[in-house]
Amino acid sequence: MVVSDRMQRGYRYQLTEPMGRNFDPDFCPQLTPAQMLALGVFGGKYMTDCRDEFPASWFRRAKLCSERRDPELNFFGVNASQSLAEWRRRGWIYHEDPRGWFQWYCRYFMGRRSLDDERQIRRWRAMQRHVAQMRRNCWPGDLSCRRRQRQALLHWAYDARRIGVGAPQR
Repeated sequence: MVVSDRMQRGYRYQLTEPMGRNFDPDFCPQLTPAQMLALGVFGGKYMTDCRDEFPASWFRRAKLCSERRDPELNFFGVNASQSLAEWRRRGWIYHEDPRGWFQWYCRYFMGRRSLDDERQIRRWRAMQRHVAQMRRNCWPGDLSCRRRQRQALLHWAYDARRIGVGAPQR
């Protein structure tokens, strides 16, 4: 693959695995990139200038807004994102994926494997603490409980619509 978009010019990578298969055993995302885009993530702004890199089918139902980030496009209707500048300040951006974790995940899903895989999978696993907090504090099916936290989990390929087992532990 050769990438040429607003944030990368001439970046090349190889797809070494079949799309959506042969993931690290510690990495079990509940949503595909296409499902995430259709549900509404990142205020619709995330993938507006790099569609050529990914399958057109990912964008058929995607909720996107090319002008600005619009939290109303998010599944839970709230902003749950930090700015790219903040991600850079914290050192969370790897040079091969200048848009961050979701770009890494899209490329990983496509079949690219990189030196950053282990770090990104650790970051994804760390989001499980939010799943635990929701299970402790929200009734199953109550999508109004912790909407910002639920939206953040969607951004990390956790299906926050289905979190909750039993009554909250208060």
